[in-house]
Amino acid sequence: MRHGGLAPLPRALLAIILGANLLTCGVSANAQTALPTLGDGSDLTTSAERRLGDRIIRELYRDPDYIDDPVVADYLQGIWRPLLAAARARGELAPELDERFAWEILLGRDRTVNAFALPGGYLGVHLGLIGVVTSRDELASVLAHELSHVTQRHISRLITQQSKQTPLLLGAMVLGALAASKNPGATQALVVGGQALVMQNQLNFSRDMEREADRVGYGLMAPAGFSPNGFVSMFDKLQQANRLNDNGSWPYLRSHPLTTERMADMQARIPPGRATPAGVPSTFEHAMVAARARVLSNPGVDTLRQWIAEPGGPGFASQPVFRRAAALYAAALGSSQLRDATGARAAAKKLEDLVRSDLVASRLVQLLNAEIELAAGDAIAAITAMPMSDGSSRRPALVLHTQALLKAGRASEGSEALQTWVANHPKDATAWQLLASVWQAQGQGLRAVRAEAEAHAARYDYAAAVDRFKAGQDMARRDGTAGDHIEASIIDTRLRAMESLLREQAAER
Repeated sequence: MRHGGLAPLPRALLAIILGANLLTCGVSANAQTALPTLGDGSDLTTSAERRLGDRIIRELYRDPDYIDDPVVADYLQGIWRPLLAAARARGELAPELDERFAWEILLGRDRTVNAFALPGGYLGVHLGLIGVVTSRDELASVLAHELSHVTQRHISRLITQQSKQTPLLLGAMVLGALAASKNPGATQALVVGGQALVMQNQLNFSRDMEREADRVGYGLMAPAGFSPNGFVSMFDKLQQANRLNDNGSWPYLRSHPLTTERMADMQARIPPGRATPAGVPSTFEHAMVAARARVLSNPGVDTLRQWIAEPGGPGFASQPVFRRAAALYAAALGSSQLRDATGARAAAKKLEDLVRSDLVASRLVQLLNAEIELAAGDAIAAITAMPMSDGSSRRPALVLHTQALLKAGRASEGSEALQTWVANHPKDATAWQLLASVWQAQGQGLRAVRAEAEAHAARYDYAAAVDRFKAGQDMARRDGTAGDHIEASIIDTRLRAMESLLREQAAER
């Protein structure tokens, strides 16, 4: 059975483009000075790489297992943004890449442990990865490693090195992307031959790229506010998984087995006595977000019931406090998903009492309470439960609050905050779609159509965007009033821009 929509394509991409996953190579203690940069050495322009990434990402956005969960995404962004800032400050992120690349993270509802870099500055993270890392620093080490694959242009360098074979492989990759949503098996058939070829011919170069990504990624950790120990504890996790797991849940370990040399190199980078033991959690926030990721990865009804029962089991009170917080969060969210509002409220109340002294964790509980009430059909209670101190500056509260207002028939109260948000974040497709619902509920049909078009454009579906903008034009001509003149002008301008992008897409094909 298919675990998740983002899984088949990224696995092929990892083997074809990067030849590596996550932290499967270590770096020696003297690598900071002894390992020189590999240089660019690429014939692929940044614009061409971005266009290639856009082609792939359009298909991933269409996959039903792509997930935009505001809570998990906000947590990831809180790690991702400091890493990007550190890369800029250290000169690892060239201004041209900074300007041209997307720097977007996609979440996949996949239980396997994986993260991947795509052409053009796109990164993907499986919920399975977030669910197993124990600390914010471990997750940061993964993102720093993948970010460094992009900043060091490993994808384009591999394409250049494999100048005769890679264009064919990229063709198979893109065809696989186009086929993924209809027939995942076809994707695997298209790429399997190329995967073996690249793995055989590019092994040494891939190891060099991995060492460089580790070295550069490690250097980003402290400037970004994370402990470099996260690299070590994450590596310990990989070592343990390599020994114990043979069920496919850590797919990269099969194609990139760990070696004694790699483990020794990673351990040697941390000064003696400073390594953080694997499995030591960091915060309530991370424990709760990791629990959320596990629940949202669709583990199945039986697993959810086991998690719901855990807080009532023997010995639960003696477990570490972060473990109890994670278990209560999973029990509350799992109960809500199984339509047990009473059980969800009870678990959330225990969680609220446990984390009361932690401001960030308490806010997450408030969001959880609002989510539980909204799922139970009580929109007014959901609005009341919202962490209003967040205002409209935090995306999870904004999205959930708007959803509750829509359900309560109070859509007008959410319009201004959403308009401000999309003005500052025009690539937020979810916010545009919510704004379309708000405007539709207010009887502003023309504005709603434009917002729908912008939502499609934000996910690079230019054909659908053109269709909706044209529908807006027709509506303006047929039903337009003097007050719609500005809106109609915006639609005309945006339609021309989308048609231009659509022609570029057609030319690429």
